[in-house]
Amino acid sequence: MPKRILSGTVVSSNSNKTIVVKVTRRVKHKLYKKIISRSKKYHVHDEDNIYKVGDSVKIIESKPISKLKSWIAMNDQQENN
Repeated sequence: MPKRILSGTVVSSNSNKTIVVKVTRRVKHKLYKKIISRSKKYHVHDEDNIYKVGDSVKIIESKPISKLKSWIAMNDQQENN
């Protein structure tokens, strides 16, 4: 089963080796058929502490790293593979 890849914006980078990424998706309302935005925050492992608040980042699913972290921030080398 392939690992999921999501893209979002960093909303917090205060913790060491951890960032919080907000991923927004657009869905159609079941009753009113209007397009609405749904967002979710993910705790992401950032090994080198290179991402800052406001950066766009791609994240990839991984095995659980801690209680909250099961995503890893992708760098340019991982995207090309």
